[in-house]
Amino acid sequence: MIETSYLLFLGDAPDGLSAKVAQGIKDWRPENCVGQLRMDGCRADMKLTDMTLAEARAAGARTLVIGVANRGGVISPAWKQVLLDALEAGFDIASGLHNLLRNEADLVARAATLGRALHDVRIPSVAYPIANGEKRSGKRVLAVGTDCSVGKMYTALALDRDMRKAGMKSTFRATGQTGILITGDGVPLDAVIADFMAGAIEWLTPDNDADHWDIIEGQGSLFHVSFSGVTLALIHGGQPDALILCHEPTRTHMRGLPGYDLPTLEAVRDLSLQLARVANPACQVVGVSINTQHLPEAEASAYLTEVEARLGLPAVDPYRHGAERLVAALAAL
Repeated sequence: MIETSYLLFLGDAPDGLSAKVAQGIKDWRPENCVGQLRMDGCRADMKLTDMTLAEARAAGARTLVIGVANRGGVISPAWKQVLLDALEAGFDIASGLHNLLRNEADLVARAATLGRALHDVRIPSVAYPIANGEKRSGKRVLAVGTDCSVGKMYTALALDRDMRKAGMKSTFRATGQTGILITGDGVPLDAVIADFMAGAIEWLTPDNDADHWDIIEGQGSLFHVSFSGVTLALIHGGQPDALILCHEPTRTHMRGLPGYDLPTLEAVRDLSLQLARVANPACQVVGVSINTQHLPEAEASAYLTEVEARLGLPAVDPYRHGAERLVAALAAL
């Protein structure tokens, strides 16, 4: 188990989106966050107290969580001294990066000497099966996006929160490092061998009560040439009964791919539904989640109204305004 409370390490993140792991933990588990540690040049800010290692330790932090999700998931050489100092100061370290803490010889040696723990949450801990496509009992909903990092996890967490408030049976199923750090369980899907990805999601969302909803955390985008494979595994392995479209309207191109424009919501709807119906012919698109964090309230409201009229589906920002209308759409299935 990863010991709380956390000091969120933002490193030298160039912007807030690069520190989305820290942002997710801060937004959904604020009680676990003592403060943040930023290096020179860091442009991310979780609006937590900036602390030194000594200050955070005195305030009760026990684990330094690497809150950065950079392209490729690498441990930057510029961070190394901070990580070594954290071990010396009495911290465990937790990371969701592809570049594993346990493969860094200097960190491993220092942790062993000091009796500290290194937690790599992006390592599959189960021998996942190959998907069989057999229909499972219970219900499932998956968020699919126009791009990476548009709010699929936030949509799923908001759905789980508001479904529980409405007295419905639901479980948030984490499929990435941030979701796992928030909930303590899940499948690090992009670290699973490709042949077993869909099977891992079948394993994650087993048979359940007929009125129980598994809310599957979405990943990537079918239209993102770097990460489309993980999205398809979620669609086929999840066998969703419902899809929710996710979009961030201020994007000018696909994240990390300046030569690629974002697809329309209609394109995402049509392709996602076509592929979802391979595994579940009854799948439906039930709503749209718009990440309006960069829009003022009036502009956000106008955009939501336009999308709703255009697609004929409830369109909401579930983090900003609540997910109740999406919950109602799911309850109606």
